[in-house]
Amino acid sequence: MKKIATTTLLLAFFFAFSQQKTIDQKIDALLKQMTLEEKIGQLNQYSGDNAATGPITIHLNKINEIKNGQLGSMLNILGAKYTRQYQELAMQSRLKIPLLFGQDVIHGYKTTFPIPLAEAASWDLPEIEQSCRIAAIEASASGIHWTFAPMVDIVRDPRWGRVMEGAGEDTYLGSKIAYARVKGFQGKKLGDLNSVMACAKHFAGYGAAVGGRDYNSVDMSERMLWETYLPPFKAAIDAGAATLMNSFNDLNGIPASGNNYLIRDILKGKWNFKGFVVSDWGSIGEMINHGYVKDSKEAAIAAIIAGTDMDMESNSYRNNLAQLVKEKKINVSLIDEAVKRILRKKFELGLFDDPFRYCNSEREKDALNNPEHAKIARKIASKSIVLLKNEQHILPLSKNIKTIAFIGPMVKLKRANHGFWAIDLKDVDSTYIVSQWEGLEKKVGKNTQLLYAKGCGIEDESKADFQEAIDVANQADVVILSIGERWNMSGEAKSKSNIHLSEVQENLIKELQKTGKPIVILINAGRPLIFNWTADTMPTIVYTWWLGSEAGNAIADVLFGDYNPSGKLPMSFPREEGQIPIYYNHFNTGRPAQNETNTNYVSAYIDLPNSPKFPFGFGLSYTTFQYADLKLSKQKMKNDESIEVSLTIKNTGKFAGEEVVQLYLRDKVGSVVRPILELKDFKKINLEVGETKTIKFTIDNQKLSFYNSKLEFNSEPGDFDLMIGSSSTDIRLRDNFELIN
Repeated sequence: MKKIATTTLLLAFFFAFSQQKTIDQKIDALLKQMTLEEKIGQLNQYSGDNAATGPITIHLNKINEIKNGQLGSMLNILGAKYTRQYQELAMQSRLKIPLLFGQDVIHGYKTTFPIPLAEAASWDLPEIEQSCRIAAIEASASGIHWTFAPMVDIVRDPRWGRVMEGAGEDTYLGSKIAYARVKGFQGKKLGDLNSVMACAKHFAGYGAAVGGRDYNSVDMSERMLWETYLPPFKAAIDAGAATLMNSFNDLNGIPASGNNYLIRDILKGKWNFKGFVVSDWGSIGEMINHGYVKDSKEAAIAAIIAGTDMDMESNSYRNNLAQLVKEKKINVSLIDEAVKRILRKKFELGLFDDPFRYCNSEREKDALNNPEHAKIARKIASKSIVLLKNEQHILPLSKNIKTIAFIGPMVKLKRANHGFWAIDLKDVDSTYIVSQWEGLEKKVGKNTQLLYAKGCGIEDESKADFQEAIDVANQADVVILSIGERWNMSGEAKSKSNIHLSEVQENLIKELQKTGKPIVILINAGRPLIFNWTADTMPTIVYTWWLGSEAGNAIADVLFGDYNPSGKLPMSFPREEGQIPIYYNHFNTGRPAQNETNTNYVSAYIDLPNSPKFPFGFGLSYTTFQYADLKLSKQKMKNDESIEVSLTIKNTGKFAGEEVVQLYLRDKVGSVVRPILELKDFKKINLEVGETKTIKFTIDNQKLSFYNSKLEFNSEPGDFDLMIGSSSTDIRLRDNFELIN
């Protein structure tokens, strides 16, 4: 039996090897048949006629280019019907090389999940992976092969509009989420009908744009790049990400689309990335605006030499590569390499076997109308809500409340719940999107009277509707006030210098407070907002972000305790813009502030505390958790050993609930200064009332390693502080250990 099993394994190995070899052989054979113009065509991507996700570009000859085999990919083609039509055009080409269809499937396709930053607040990796799995099922059924997600940029500046697309400020959490999202999109392997290619973006450093201004420059040390901003990309590649996308920014003076160090040296060199690199919309041509090249011809040279394989919408490759080869300014081998990378993915997707395998209208209909998807979206949306304050224990609300006043500009919105980067399907109406009003209405039934008033707008300063809101509030037992920023006030090209809650909304809160009624504040946003008066004065605040198509149901579930909130902030919330960038894992400085009041000759503001308004990792529950019995398996470890950490968590409150147990470390002395603490592990657990669970973590050399001044990733002997808590500032248990030679 053992011999048979061994033979079977060997056969499986050789079969897998021969299959890979077969793809390589097919690619080489196809490449030999291709003209230079057909090769260059594979390196181009055009937008279709659906809503564009960048500056509108018109290609009058698009149809003929597809028929002539001079286009490799399209984006913004939505639906099995339309992708089939374009693929049929590609099948009229000489070599019948299929098109790749890409789309910004950022947080759902038809079924919309919380914006990625909100979903990161769930700290629930299996649920995050599942949301991407459902997005892939729906998108792939609509003819999409490729999503331009996940965005894995680390962000420490909430002014940046694209903060809503990522996982927040922490490298460890961001890397774990990057891995989960890639696995969700791609499934077990490319070519499965329910999978799409993932695209980790934006490579690299985009989240550190100066001033939080979109498309702006990035300037940072190489050590910061390697330690903070690159690990999520490496995690995405480790998960099997098929593609990466350049960032718009220049990094230390070199635009990312033409950056040899990023693409050739790190990505395709050190990391041995086998997928392909696509530019962001027009970013190759935008190197002219950067002042890095003088024209699109030089832009094409810089990008192809650096290793950017596909040109999204700048036409730099289309218009220049053939001439550059003839002029011997670039070698055709650079084009061949890029073509091979792109063709390999088309083979792996099975498009050469069946170009229309993703264009099935019946499968599309089933996938887009699967009721299970809505149920899962509702659960994930509930897990993404963060309870910031509940001082008077107004929440959860009693289901016996007679009258509720539901007030605010967000209450009856539908499309807005999608948030930014949502897919607008032409053939699908919006009735499936659950407004907050509808969610609450279904939750309370006929026993509770719901009263409504808009109260005010989101941005305008009109107080004309204040009195109606006050009158409605006076009739109610409890007031729920839904406020925040417009859904499209965060997202690409939506950077803001002022991220305060608008004055008119805060004034409405002040007027409603005078009624003396219990008030629950819901804050809808795509970024951390500043709302100091509200945070200091109002006892009950729930941060709902933008939660997707099941927003109304999820919010109602949390308000009435059918789900006990468990979300934790993936970003620090500033007190004022002057603190930005603000993040928990900063260095200590030579003159650290010891407290919030002594600002004399220490690293502090004279008019503001250093601390955030709400810290990284923070989020309340309707119940309470007791941390106890911290034990380390040893107090000294060698770098080839590990330490086992155990502790107990007990639910000491009145509700079942989930807790995110967070493990932080501090390397007390290093050859380069180390942060005051760093997240190195976490676990999300569920506990019934009175239940106690033992939690275990493992500390190994990987968790103790960092990039030194020579960019070597290793650990150094010395003392370490161990901290375990409910947030980065709520540390419940402490110990220390030593790493020895």
